Amino acid sequence: MLRFLITQLKFNQRYLHARLLGNLLATHLEQTAELPECIIPVPLHRRRYQERGFNQSLEIARHLANRLSIPLDLNSCIRNRNTAHQTELPAKQRRKNLRNAFSVISPLNHQHIVIVDDVMTTGATADALAQALKHHGVNRVDVWVCARAC
Repeated sequence: MLRFLITQLKFNQRYLHARLLGNLLATHLEQTAELPECIIPVPLHRRRYQERGFNQSLEIARHLANRLSIPLDLNSCIRNRNTAHQTELPAKQRRKNLRNAFSVISPLNHQHIVIVDDVMTTGATADALAQALKHHGVNRVDVWVCARAC
């Protein structure tokens, strides 16, 4: 079911699925998570954004942030390299592909930030973004995803 919802959102622009995924994740997190100071969705490179027309992680994060009353930060981080699709790469190549892929472009005044993504496979994307955030003074970075790929 989750695979269907994520695939339909990501490749068929089923925005209602982002709402459902965000609300399902929020229901779980309300009971289990220490809430952060802000949420940062994994940024897409501008070229990938133009191809797809939207960022599925951002769409999920909007609903999550709204439901949990957490600020959404869309301006502090960018994906500065148009990396190859991760699904086509083995784990070692995924990490290499994402090295220095993200930049923090405005000051961060938060010590606890959450990264939101739709799916985590090896964790390479979240790790690369978390490293960029920590390099700019963030003490704690958590990662919230809708699904874990096996």
